[in-house]
Amino acid sequence: MLKFGVIGAGRLGKIHTMNLLRIPGVKVKVVADLRIEAIKGWADSLDIPEFVSDWHSVINDPEIDAVVITSPTVFHAKMITAAANAGKHVFVEKPLSHDLTSAKKVLNALERTNVKVQVAFNRRFDHNYKKIHDVVTSGQIGKPHFIRITARDPSLPNIEFVKKSGGIFFDFFIHEFDNIRFVTNSEVEEVYAGGNVRWEPEIKNAGDFDTAFAVLKMKCGTLCVIDSSRQAVYGYDQRMEVFGSKGQITSLNDRETNVELKNREAVMIDKPLYDFQHRYTDSFVEEMQDFVRCLSVGNKTPMVTPKDGYEAILIAEAATRSAKENRTIKVDELRGIS
Repeated sequence: MLKFGVIGAGRLGKIHTMNLLRIPGVKVKVVADLRIEAIKGWADSLDIPEFVSDWHSVINDPEIDAVVITSPTVFHAKMITAAANAGKHVFVEKPLSHDLTSAKKVLNALERTNVKVQVAFNRRFDHNYKKIHDVVTSGQIGKPHFIRITARDPSLPNIEFVKKSGGIFFDFFIHEFDNIRFVTNSEVEEVYAGGNVRWEPEIKNAGDFDTAFAVLKMKCGTLCVIDSSRQAVYGYDQRMEVFGSKGQITSLNDRETNVELKNREAVMIDKPLYDFQHRYTDSFVEEMQDFVRCLSVGNKTPMVTPKDGYEAILIAEAATRSAKENRTIKVDELRGIS
């Protein structure tokens, strides 16, 4: 029986906890969250034995085999390091940390431990993106020349979340930065990025963007454009196109149904699924199942390693600097920063 502790009981913390409880051979022993009164009823309804306000209680519990970290991003580095030093395996929500310096320190600290760490880039486990990866890897569309990604949330985040997120390129684009590496099996060479505030002035006051783009050049030669918005009034917009020397592959939005209604007035289809909880339900399940398999099989490495998490942060840092300085940033220039 693998015993887990969960640190952070927000939306993702609850999703991961529910998924863990469905896996045979797994027990969630404790959940830690500062809002202890708010989570008490939820934890009781799931028969979780312990709920605490201090995350150190989870790390220091000798019975805990692994921890799931879904705290605000600014705490990731400290919590990952503490858990690893205590011999706990770690599943951590993206990103690995909120800035490049702390991410590098985490990577160095983990090299001195024997624990397994998985970063929660759930796009790699999604049915659409897995299909694109497999088709590109098989050579069916030849060498990928150009990739276009659209990523738009259905509604604006809370401004307090924005202030602690590390910025749109760390919090929002980070999934796409990892996805590009996953699909092309190549590293990003250079980044040009920019953004603006089109929805909420408070986001500008927080030093961030709600509308942004990134243009990436991969070391394999593939070019990529990502456009993103913190709000799309019609739903959760997640699309990807890969154009290659022998063809093209496209992933469109998942919808409630694929039914089309056609009449004299219009052709109508369902809107995209409204939010990430619904769009990526299965991928959340599969990434957690894969992590548990890694803990059960001695020589199995997580699909998304801390190195993958660090590479995504390098790209995010390059994009952030590019947007601030209005110039192209070469990713390798940032590798020596610690």
